[in-house]
Amino acid sequence: MSDCVFCRIVSGEIPARIVHSDDEAIAFADLSPKAPTHLLVIPRRHLPSLAASGPEDAPLLGHLVAVANQLATGAGLRDGYRLVVNTGPAAGQSVEHLHVHLLGGRSFDWPPG
Repeated sequence: MSDCVFCRIVSGEIPARIVHSDDEAIAFADLSPKAPTHLLVIPRRHLPSLAASGPEDAPLLGHLVAVANQLATGAGLRDGYRLVVNTGPAAGQSVEHLHVHLLGGRSFDWPPG
């Protein structure tokens, strides 16, 4: 989708600090970090949100989480990390392209938000 900022990052049209790239997903640093480590893991294929996914997307969704885990390990987040998937505007999703936030490097409160 030409108007999707994350699709434009995937295509290389918009630069990003990419920390992972494979056939299904890329990960890059968030421009407005909320923690010392704040990465976004996104599918290369445009998928508007988690709510737009179906059973056929289960392997992709698992891959996004596995990539996030790999990145957390590589970042040395031994004390823990948080994965967040905002779904829809009421939940704070500001870009309509599925993305997993990997946050770490500090303590987090519960419940969030």
